[in-house]
Amino acid sequence: MRILRTVQGTIGSRPAAVSVARGLSHFGEHALGWTAIGAVGALVDPRRRREWGSVAVGAVGAHAASIVIKRIARRARPSDPSVQVNVSTPSRLSFPSSHVTSTTAAAVLLARVTGLPFPAVLVPPMLLSRLVLGVHYPTDVLAGAALGAASAAVVVRAEKKFGER
Repeated sequence: MRILRTVQGTIGSRPAAVSVARGLSHFGEHALGWTAIGAVGALVDPRRRREWGSVAVGAVGAHAASIVIKRIARRARPSDPSVQVNVSTPSRLSFPSSHVTSTTAAAVLLARVTGLPFPAVLVPPMLLSRLVLGVHYPTDVLAGAALGAASAAVVVRAEKKFGER
């Protein structure tokens, strides 16, 4: 709670930060933004269609894995009166952060396609946004990042195993 309150009292006290965090929240909802990027990439870069498709599949798969874990863990979202909730959520379950899970998977897979450092650029803002919005504990977002990285690794392994045949 101390970390969550500190984030909300510093970065989260700035209206612009809350607005950006809400935008990230809407983009990452149900992995839809990442799925769209994978689909557009597959359309405009047919030579690497499979890799772009993996971005979408990886993001959706990671999101699904996080939902399964949420239903098993059943950890409630922060409800301390000192925490300001700045966005609505589709459920009351918190662990792990599905937004961070799908973002991490997508970022790892995007880096693989493009060679750009997407994990370093995309994951920290999404991770921080979930705290700014008051909908996750720090352990939720850290677990989401780990699950997203593991999900991306599964996609890469599956591509290697079931690739060109």
